[in-house]
Amino acid sequence: MTASHALPGFGDPAVGFDTPFDMLEACHERVLRSLALLQKLQDYLHDHPCDDSARQAARDVLRYFDMAAPLHHEDEELHVFPPLLERGSADAVAAVRQLQQDHEAMSANWQAARALLQALAEGSQESFSAADEAVLARFAGVYAEHIRLEEDLVYPAARALLAPEVVQAMGAEMRRRRGAAG
Repeated sequence: MTASHALPGFGDPAVGFDTPFDMLEACHERVLRSLALLQKLQDYLHDHPCDDSARQAARDVLRYFDMAAPLHHEDEELHVFPPLLERGSADAVAAVRQLQQDHEAMSANWQAARALLQALAEGSQESFSAADEAVLARFAGVYAEHIRLEEDLVYPAARALLAPEVVQAMGAEMRRRRGAAG
């Protein structure tokens, strides 16, 4: 049931800071895996009492969305969105505005979902109520369309606008912000 990682958002050997757009897309895969784990946790608790496995799954989801997800959004806000807002097509600008609103909603929804997962991880809560599950669904529900919009429209548009040296600087800044060796 668990999906422990030393540091969520890292570890795919073929993807690194030298290819920052590939890294952003790999992060989406990890987002989807973490959301799948969240759903698996909810399903598990329908049929089983809360146990160490369930608490560890809650900690894994917490770790990912507390650590890696905010860095990912910051990457986009710093490097992907500004050139599109400045020089992108009308469709790209509209998409970026939607994604910025999504980031705000994701942050707010995460705070509510986080409290539930933290309570489960700490043992002060043993299951999720229907209302709790609605909170978790609201948090998870934004991601599919958000990721599709980024991968199908925004990332390709940004790649087309950014010179290779700008992409290289983007990767170096992402590495620095994470304190990763380079």
